[in-house]
Amino acid sequence: MITVKEVQTKREQREFLNFPLDLYRGNPYFVPPLYGDEKKIFRKDYIYNDTCEAVYYNAYRDGKMVGRISGILQKAANEKYNEKRVRFTRFDAIDDQAVADALFGAVEAWAKARGMDTICGPLGFSDLEREGLLIEGFDQLSTFEEQYNAPYYQKLIENCGYGKEVDWTESKIYPPEKNDGALARVTEKLMARYNLHFGPAKNVNDFINRYADPLFELIDKSYDKLYGTVPFTDGMKKLMIDNFRLIIDLDHVAVLLDENDNLVCLGVCFPSIAKAVQPSRGHLTPAALVRLLWAIKHPKIIDLGLIGIDPLWANRGISVAISAALEKMLREDGVEYAETNLNLEDNYAIQNQWKRFKAVQHKRRRSFVKVLED
Repeated sequence: MITVKEVQTKREQREFLNFPLDLYRGNPYFVPPLYGDEKKIFRKDYIYNDTCEAVYYNAYRDGKMVGRISGILQKAANEKYNEKRVRFTRFDAIDDQAVADALFGAVEAWAKARGMDTICGPLGFSDLEREGLLIEGFDQLSTFEEQYNAPYYQKLIENCGYGKEVDWTESKIYPPEKNDGALARVTEKLMARYNLHFGPAKNVNDFINRYADPLFELIDKSYDKLYGTVPFTDGMKKLMIDNFRLIIDLDHVAVLLDENDNLVCLGVCFPSIAKAVQPSRGHLTPAALVRLLWAIKHPKIIDLGLIGIDPLWANRGISVAISAALEKMLREDGVEYAETNLNLEDNYAIQNQWKRFKAVQHKRRRSFVKVLED
């Protein structure tokens, strides 16, 4: 018999956090989140508590934990899209339909009690969190920004009555085969035509001081129509700035400014830290910190974090400047390829961006949806 308990005690919180770490112990493709960051979801001052309600459930059989799930009532998203939805996230379970049925049943009951009529996910509190269920690419290393899951999860979720809402694709990006400087030359012509220039920064702190506010404004504008996005809150901005300070390298950042120093286009990439955090299961031990610093200074893989263009500039071809900057990063010593992370399959602007490179699609993720019965 399956028993589902709402997470309330410190012990239950640890079990919730540790379950996927134990489930995927020894799996070479699973990349844990930073354990200290995950613990924050249970704090009363968690940054999303001002716009969200959340619930966490553990599932047990004969006293042994066999699954977990979280439900999120994202009020800002519901207001933005005029919907009555609850998101599910952090679903992990053994390959047992009874476990999945019990966990999703608990979240659905929680949603109905709050007057909601639809469940969707996996989606986090915002698109700064891990989202989407892996449905292709199970033999590929996960990025630090996204979650790994076993192939059977799709079957468990679909058997609970969920169907596809959107898919994202992920690709490995290699530099163009011809190293002829074509992207750089086109970029120079466009920048001259529109009086654009790359924004300077002396160091990470200077970058944040100069560009943080316009960066968030630009991302809000350029991502506004994308699936599941919500506007940045002050807490979300602080979280991203803290992450920037941890892993950003100015060699992997490009900001394009107009003649009045207004931000019109940006690309922010991160050195991959996936392998650095694997051995410690996401804990920042002294050894993990050494691996982390090495990965940041000597990246083999670059993760694409944010790419944004002011909508007023979207049809002028200036995204080629970001492509040129990315090509330069990819030709650095030691860099093997870049990971796109999640791109909506029908976001043709970003999909076309990769046609300038040698791109290999290697993963696909899905968000599911279910309309709840009265």
